[in-house]
Amino acid sequence: MTTSLESFDHHDLWTGQRVCKRITAHYARTFYFASHCLPRATRTHAYSIYAFCRWADNAVDDAEDLNDAHRRLNLARSALDSAYGTGPLPAGLTAFRSTVHERSIPRDLFEELLEGMAMDLVKSRYNSWPELDLYCYRVAGVVGLMMTHAFGFDDPSCFTQAKSLGTAMQLTNILRDIGEDYDRGRIYLPSDEMVRFDMTEQQIAQKQRNTQSDEFLKFQINRARGHYELAESGICHVLGSTHRMTIRVMGHLYGLILNEIEKLDYDIFRTRARVSKNRKLRGLAGCQLRTWAEDVRLALN
Repeated sequence: MTTSLESFDHHDLWTGQRVCKRITAHYARTFYFASHCLPRATRTHAYSIYAFCRWADNAVDDAEDLNDAHRRLNLARSALDSAYGTGPLPAGLTAFRSTVHERSIPRDLFEELLEGMAMDLVKSRYNSWPELDLYCYRVAGVVGLMMTHAFGFDDPSCFTQAKSLGTAMQLTNILRDIGEDYDRGRIYLPSDEMVRFDMTEQQIAQKQRNTQSDEFLKFQINRARGHYELAESGICHVLGSTHRMTIRVMGHLYGLILNEIEKLDYDIFRTRARVSKNRKLRGLAGCQLRTWAEDVRLALN
């Protein structure tokens, strides 16, 4: 499947929404699984947000060279101009414009996302956690903020927790994909912390695990779980039981990847950590019960 510009070559809202749904189903299986908890209208907006983000990301990743990547990134910025403008709309952006206007999603969130993609064009190593944290915010934390606007909220203090969920999920992806990212020439790990744990790039290159890499992964897993816990504390400020449950499901399912890394005894170089469909279904049921209990508690207060 492609998310090239041609895939957005649709003029009517309904067709554009169908394209966004297909892109989400293909590229974001965990989110697509969780999204079935959402009301139809919100689900459609969530797909529009994800599809634009994925289209922009793939456009840059599919570039032939650095100049082509910058050209494609500028094309994404022009698409953003059109979506937030009032003039004639290029083909394919109808669903996205409908979402950002109906749900009042700030444009600067998408601009931050594109800045995160620009970082990948010039940066392949991260010296410290603050550097990597900024990257996580730009490519994932802002998506949590976008979805919070799409879902609705009663207290903007929940933005901090929404950002933390995005950071936790991105860090989870990073830990799962260390070997694959290295094969693409990138290491999304704080180099100063690698030094502290005596973990080297040579280990990653040779896909060798040892006591040092195990301890390093334990440290990063605990960091990710800390962000998941912080995110949970803000879910109560999201409007709508089904919205809250979807966020909870996303956090829980991604958190299970960390459990799978532990089950692999931290040998993530030879086996990709995956969560089975049965475990996802059990996780969904648990999140439903937790959300229903929360609703009862809120109703009684």
